[in-house]
Amino acid sequence: SNINQLDAREEDLKLEDYQQFSNMGAACLDEGDGEQLLTFLQNEKNQGIVKSMGCGLLAHLIKEVAQNKRSQDHCQAAITQLTKVETLFRSFLEVTEDIDPGAISETILNMYFLEVLLQMDERKGSCVGLALSAIQKQLSRLPVPYTQQQDEADEHSLHRCCSALAAFVQPFVEEVKKKDENSITTAEEEELKTELLKFCMRSLREPLLEAELNQDRKSALWLFAADIIDILLAIKESLSGLLFSTFLRKGILMDGNLSKESTACLAYLLFVQLIGIDSFPAVFSPVFILQCNMEHINQLLSCKKESHLLKGLALFSKSLEKVDNDNLPVGLLDLKSFYNAPQVKHTRLRLRVFQLLINKLDAEAKHKFFRCMLKTSNHAGVESYIVKNIRNQIQLSMKPGNANKWFLGVKLLPLVGLVLHLPQAAETDLLSNMDKVMESLNLLRFLLFQDKELRNNVNMWGELCSIKDLYLKTLRVCISMSRAYYSAELKALKEDQKLKAKESKDAARPIRLIKPITMKHESMSSMSPELQYQVWLQSALVTFDLMESLVVRIEEITEEKLAKLN
Repeated sequence: SNINQLDAREEDLKLEDYQQFSNMGAACLDEGDGEQLLTFLQNEKNQGIVKSMGCGLLAHLIKEVAQNKRSQDHCQAAITQLTKVETLFRSFLEVTEDIDPGAISETILNMYFLEVLLQMDERKGSCVGLALSAIQKQLSRLPVPYTQQQDEADEHSLHRCCSALAAFVQPFVEEVKKKDENSITTAEEEELKTELLKFCMRSLREPLLEAELNQDRKSALWLFAADIIDILLAIKESLSGLLFSTFLRKGILMDGNLSKESTACLAYLLFVQLIGIDSFPAVFSPVFILQCNMEHINQLLSCKKESHLLKGLALFSKSLEKVDNDNLPVGLLDLKSFYNAPQVKHTRLRLRVFQLLINKLDAEAKHKFFRCMLKTSNHAGVESYIVKNIRNQIQLSMKPGNANKWFLGVKLLPLVGLVLHLPQAAETDLLSNMDKVMESLNLLRFLLFQDKELRNNVNMWGELCSIKDLYLKTLRVCISMSRAYYSAELKALKEDQKLKAKESKDAARPIRLIKPITMKHESMSSMSPELQYQVWLQSALVTFDLMESLVVRIEEITEEKLAKLN
């Protein structure tokens, strides 16, 4: 096939000419005559035809490369030649959007248009932006490794693509970096810098926000994160400005969610992975950094993805660690983000961050935080943890030199009132609220033993006793009602079992309230549903007995204290 036989003026081209041009170009490649194709494409007199009909040939060339067919050198040279035409450059980016996922890495790793972009004088910034956006759109289709094994295997070449992408932008970064600070920046130069910033922010969101990063094991994605921070520093972007400004510079990022997620990831890289921390200004106080980071922490914790949640908790933890104990003022609690961490379901890390936060709050802030959590958490486990911390603070306040009005005075009463409270009064589900009820009874018993310190304020002691009496009265009724119900259920179950045994029936009728149960030291999954239900009922009755024994002991302590006074 001799493509040079194609001879027509641009304005005379017909639909069949477009197909002929594409077919003849493909034939040149199939026959190993890529040199003839390149000669035609480079010939000045053919530029009108190339400009008009090159799009169809581009699609064929990209397919050839993606399928790893022969003559790849000729294909790549032809693609580079075609993309020198701006309209075909844009067509190339559009064609790659529909490429098969299996060929994405091959397309990214062979960035044919780098030479074209470097040679541009006009519209370089916008074309670089278009190219980077198209590449990153393709990159986002590749799965991000989650486990270390997946990370090391790099089955979809995500690591290689990220490394290639970082290398691809370096010439443009150097171009911005070399700009003399004293000279006037042209609109073209500013546009290039803007596109590089957009590239960095998109990279922070995908793939870095999804990636499992570990400072001790510097994976390819960790190194890519370091590359992104280096680029931001090289183009003279202020890391503190990106993190701590309420609004990014106008026109930089159109997608508000993108900017929030990107800056949240930037905060994580800086303060958790410590990437670029040496270049971060040391003038900011730990309290200020925590306050500013709460926006990023809240952004991460508000997402349901595990990768986001873990990064949010890690950022919260690292931000808190730098703050001195008992140093966070109550005003910071106006940020709703402080109340989100205890609600996250990653128990071990959540509790660590939860306790760390409590340790950093000053006495007034602790009091407010405990009060708000008791009112709003609706989670017995969280509430029991709060009650335990209230007891610790009371105990600390009783030591010489530690007295404060928040945990050893009238300010304590509102907290105690929230602790000694049953949400549905006598109809409260005691099993669901068991953790809080048991911890509350333990706190009440502790307070009664500290009567000497608490009796110094007669009014306080009297109100405390009133709260205690009302709580115990309601709790006794609740225990009695709950025991009666579960005893009746257990009796009915046993009678049903006897009836079935007598009738020798294999089939069991449906049982109410059956649900999977895991005991503290023994899994019940191997038991039949009927047996699980029986054990659950018996366990409930034991729990009620334990609660009642604590109530009885508290009443005995009260009587003993009164007898001593009299």
